[in-house]
Amino acid sequence: MFNYVIKGNICYSKTSRELCIVENGYAVCENGRSAGVYETLPECYEALPQYDYTDKLIIPGLCDLHVHAPQYPFRGLGMDLELIDWLNTHTFIEEAKYADLEYAQRAYSIFVNDLLDSATTRACVFGTIHPQATKLLMEKLEQTGIKAYVGKVNMDRNCPDNLCEPSAEHAFAETEQWINDTSSYENIKPILTPRFIPTCSDALMEQLSVLQKKYHLPAQSHLSENLGEIQWVSELCPDTANYGEAYAKYGMFGGGCPTIMAHCVYSGEEEIALLKAQGVFVAHCPESNTNLLSGIAPVRTYLNMGIHTGLGSDMAAGSSLSIFKAMAMAIQCSKLRWRLVDQSLEPLHFEEAFYLATKGGGAFFGKVGSFESGYEFDAVVLDDTPLLHPQPLSVKERLERLVYLAQDQHIIAKFAGGRNLFER
Repeated sequence: MFNYVIKGNICYSKTSRELCIVENGYAVCENGRSAGVYETLPECYEALPQYDYTDKLIIPGLCDLHVHAPQYPFRGLGMDLELIDWLNTHTFIEEAKYADLEYAQRAYSIFVNDLLDSATTRACVFGTIHPQATKLLMEKLEQTGIKAYVGKVNMDRNCPDNLCEPSAEHAFAETEQWINDTSSYENIKPILTPRFIPTCSDALMEQLSVLQKKYHLPAQSHLSENLGEIQWVSELCPDTANYGEAYAKYGMFGGGCPTIMAHCVYSGEEEIALLKAQGVFVAHCPESNTNLLSGIAPVRTYLNMGIHTGLGSDMAAGSSLSIFKAMAMAIQCSKLRWRLVDQSLEPLHFEEAFYLATKGGGAFFGKVGSFESGYEFDAVVLDDTPLLHPQPLSVKERLERLVYLAQDQHIIAKFAGGRNLFER
């Protein structure tokens, strides 16, 4: 197992408002988990190997709760369209290409290499409907040491013929085979992925529910992202009081099925209460919600209510894999919501955005996203010396500045589950 000590300016969250900083302290990794953070290294750990990153910043690995790997090639395109038009004009056309494994090989190699270079150590990833291409994506991610859930997308209506499952029974059989084919990976695990209710019939949701109960898998999808989408769901599912119930009636909305729902921009009181009661995780994707003209999610409400919340890049409606950028935009968008929509919802503070990117999102993976004792040891080491400044800055000021200014070149080492993924 992995046993060592990291020395540097160690920064991590205890709560959404409590940021802990130990300057040139020691974080101990014992059997792949944190054994605590110390100002002075205890004698019992002195014999362990030590990584000396004196005066560098050391943070928990960042968690991306919502990213579409096959969309990576067209990031930055189509940002003048709303959700449904964007799906039809760009997304479905690109995703159909993954029927070709040679194309999938090229495209996923680029995505995986760039994800490895980023500060992300944990991710929840959408593939496509193609089981072989999705398996290829999982194999590539497995080799990096990044920890992730990856989903074979399911959809059987309201989508192009070349992306539509022939039947719910066919989708069940292919998805079950894919689950069995990918169950042995150490770092990458399958997650059930109905794309969203408009593309998933009742029959398909019933079949996915059977798979969920049989294999006890988590689930990921989209919820209340766009006003037109919500109206569409109400027409498709007249027996439900809100969008969330369209998942909940199949047992795929928290409870016994750990669930991530991306966006939740327009969740009403009943839906929010259901999110809370079922323990559903919200993946807040501020750049995507801005680019596709969706709106600004009430993240302050989710935090105040104790709803599990993290951040998502939502590539390619988001233009960057950087969760640093998602942190910055979460703060900025919350300020706009306060100013323009609802002044009862206080804007996010820097500490809260950092929490969402680490411990908040990390909770979906277990004890992840902090250096508190017992947490899985995920860490990113940042060198901000190229960001020149005419006067000394505190460690907190340096960290806050990196949320807005960090680039991949500032990441000089990365660890996940105790394993050293790279050093530069």
